[in-house]
Amino acid sequence: MKKYMLYMFPVMAAMMSCGGGGTAETAATAQPTPAEELRVRLDSIGRHGFAFGMHDATAYGHTWVGLEDSCDVRSVCGDYPGVMNWDLGLIEWNCDKELDGVPFNVIRREVAKQDRRGGINTFSWHVRNPQSRGDSWNCEGDSVVRQCVTAGNPLNDTIKVWISRAADFIGSLRDDEGNRIGVVFRPWHEHTGSWFWWGQDHCSADDYKALWQLTYDIFKEKGIDNVLWAYSPDKDNVTDVASYLERYPGDSIIDIMGGDVYHFDGAAGKDTYLERVRNVIGSACTAARERGKLAAFTETGSEGLPMADWWTSVLLDNIKEYPICYVSVWRNAHDNPKHFYAPYPGQESVPSFIEFYNDDRTLFARDLEKIK
Repeated sequence: MKKYMLYMFPVMAAMMSCGGGGTAETAATAQPTPAEELRVRLDSIGRHGFAFGMHDATAYGHTWVGLEDSCDVRSVCGDYPGVMNWDLGLIEWNCDKELDGVPFNVIRREVAKQDRRGGINTFSWHVRNPQSRGDSWNCEGDSVVRQCVTAGNPLNDTIKVWISRAADFIGSLRDDEGNRIGVVFRPWHEHTGSWFWWGQDHCSADDYKALWQLTYDIFKEKGIDNVLWAYSPDKDNVTDVASYLERYPGDSIIDIMGGDVYHFDGAAGKDTYLERVRNVIGSACTAARERGKLAAFTETGSEGLPMADWWTSVLLDNIKEYPICYVSVWRNAHDNPKHFYAPYPGQESVPSFIEFYNDDRTLFARDLEKIK
C-alpha cells in the first residue's frame, strides 16, 4: 500500500466559493456546491501528491473500443487513473457522439462510474468553428471570436446556443443519488498557440477574455454549480508568469491554473520539453500560489512513448518539484496504433510505468478513494 506523503500546496479558505469569489464565512453557513466540494477535494489530493489522469481511458484503448470496465492503464497496473478527461466536441451540434466517436451517454455513464470509484472527471471542448463550420483546427473566417462576443451578431447567437448545450450536458452529470457530480471544465484551451480558431493570432486578448466571460455567464445563468474552471495555455508564447497571464480571464472565473505541454522527438527533445514545462507549469504554479488557486498539469504526454523510461526519468523526475494536484496524458486511439500516450500490456514503457505507479507521490483511483 502506498504511504501518503504530505505535499505542500497553497490553499484558499476550505469552503470558498469557486469561480466567483465569495468568503469562507459565507460558505461555512451554506451547503457547499459540488464545485466547492471538488475544490476542497483537489486541494487535499495536492497535499498528498498528484493524481494521474488520462483522456477517454475507459471508452477505448490501444486495441479495443467500447468494452465496459476495460482500461489500458488498469490492464498494466491493476488500477484506474485517478483523473479521467473527456471532451465535449460536437455537443454544440447536438450530436449523439463526441468528435472521437464516444457516445455522450457513455461519457455520462463513465463519469458516474469514475466518481463512484473515488476518481475525478475533467472536460475539454474541441468546439467547431461557428463561422466556417469546420473543426476546432479550422481557423477560416473573419474575426470569429470578435463576432462571437459581439451582441446582435449572428455568431453571438450561435455560440450562446452552443455554450448552453455544453452547460446542459455538464449539469446533467449525476451520481447514484441524483446529485450533480463536480467536474473540471477547460474550454478555450491552448490559446497561446494558433492552431485553434480562438488562438492567439486569431483574436485580441480582450476578445478572448470576453469569450471566457460569456461562457462563464451562461453557465451561471443556467445554475450550473458543479464546475471548476481551468485555464490552460500551451507552450507557445509562454516564457514567464506575465506571458502566462496575458489572456487570463480573471480570478472571478478561474479556479485552476493549468498548462498543456507535450514532449516531442523522444530523447533528443527531452531538454526542450523540460524547458517548456518550467515555463508553463512553473508559471502556472507561481500564479496559483499568488492567487490562492489550484495548479495542474492539464495535458501532457509523448506520442508512442519512444523512451522506455519516460514515466520515471522524464515525467516523474521533473514534475515532482511542482505543487500540482493532477497531471493528465492524452488518449490511446483504437484506430491508430501509433497514437497512444499511456502503456498497454506488452508496451516497452510498462516497467517504468509500474515504478511510476508505485511511487508515493502518484495517486490513482484507489488512492483517491481514501482521500476525502
